[in-house]
Amino acid sequence: MNFFPDFSHGIVRYFFFAFAGIVFLQLFYTLFFHARFAFYTGKRKQKNQNQPPVSVIIAARNESDNLFHHLPLILQQNYPNFEVIVVNHQSIDESYHVLNAYKMQYPHLRIIEVERSKHLGIGKKLPLTLGIKAAKNEHLVFTDADCIPKSNDWLRKMVENFSEDKSIVIGYGPYQDEKGLLNKLIRLDTAFIAMNYFSFALAKLPFMAVGRNLAYTKTVFNAVHGYKSHYSISSGDDDLFIQEAAKKRNYTIEINSATFCTSKAKKSWSEWVNQKTRHYSTSGKYQVFKKGLLGIYPMTVLLMWIFAITLFLNPEYRWITLSIFGGITVIKWLIQARCLIKLREKGFIPFLPFLDLFYAVLMPTLYYTSEKATHSKWK
Repeated sequence: MNFFPDFSHGIVRYFFFAFAGIVFLQLFYTLFFHARFAFYTGKRKQKNQNQPPVSVIIAARNESDNLFHHLPLILQQNYPNFEVIVVNHQSIDESYHVLNAYKMQYPHLRIIEVERSKHLGIGKKLPLTLGIKAAKNEHLVFTDADCIPKSNDWLRKMVENFSEDKSIVIGYGPYQDEKGLLNKLIRLDTAFIAMNYFSFALAKLPFMAVGRNLAYTKTVFNAVHGYKSHYSISSGDDDLFIQEAAKKRNYTIEINSATFCTSKAKKSWSEWVNQKTRHYSTSGKYQVFKKGLLGIYPMTVLLMWIFAITLFLNPEYRWITLSIFGGITVIKWLIQARCLIKLREKGFIPFLPFLDLFYAVLMPTLYYTSEKATHSKWK
C-alpha cells in the first residue's frame, strides 16, 4: 500500500488537485477569518472609563406583552445617566397603556407615538429614525421589545466600548434555548451568522450587525444620512447601515456574555422562513466582493465533501485523501468550537463537522428558493 499515489497519469489526479485547492480555501478561510474570532480576547481594547449620557432606542409594533415583561429590564439598567425611547409604531394592541403606565414609574422613559396611516410603511427604519432624531444624547444603543438583556450591566458594558476612534459597537443577540428541532436550527443559524460577522469585523471587513444589540453615535448616523440609500427596503437598518457607516476602524465588537440580548425564536417553520426571506431582501445591496467571500465558504464545504467521497472510493488516492480531509476537519472543528464557546452554544460542538455540511447545504438552498421581497412585513 502506497500512501502517495502516482500523479503522473490518470484523470483522477485532476480531481485530487481540485480537492487540494478546495481544502486550501477552507483552511485559509478558517485561519484568516474564524480563527480571529476564536482567539479574540478583547483585552487589547482601551475601555472608556467615562460614562456618557446614553439614549436607548426601541422600535415597537404591537408589542404590548413584550413591553410589559421586558421593558423594566431595560429601564433598570445599572447606568447613571440614560433615557429609554420607545417608538410605538402604529400599534393596535395595548402598547399605549402599558407604556404610559411605566412612564409614571420611570421618568427616564420617553414615548413617541406614531399613529396608524395607510401612507406609512411598517418597517423599522421610520420609527428608528424618529427615535434617533428625538434622542437627547450623542451615544445611542438599540435593542428590540422582545429582547432580554443578560444582565443589569448590559448597557454599561456596551457603552464602555465607545472612545474617540470607536463610534460603533457590534453586540450579539442569541435566541433562547428551547425544545424542538426548529429552535436548534434557528440557534445554529444565529451562531454561524455571528461567527461570520464577528470574524469579518475583526478582519477589517465588517458587513453586518444585529439591530437587537447594536450601538453607535448620532454623528455616525448623520454622516451616512441615516438609512436614506436603502430606505425602500424594510430590512437593512443593521447590515446595510453597518456596510455604509463602519469605516476606518471606527467600530469594535462586544462579546462579553453579560451584554447578550436574548429573544425567543420563531415557533413555526413558516414564520422563520418569512423572517429569513426578509433578511435576504438586503443581499442585493451587498458589495460583490463581500457577497463572494460569504458564498465561498458554503460552496467549498459542499465541494470538499463531494471530492473527498469520490476520491476515497479510489484505492490509490484513499489514504492521502482521508489524511487531508481528516486534517482540515480537525482544524476547523477546534477553531469553530472555540467560536461556539464564546457564543455560549457548546451543545453544537460534538456534531460540528456534520452541522457544518448541513448548514452549507440548507442556507444556500433557502436563499435561492426564497422570494427576496423588498417590502416585507414587520410584526
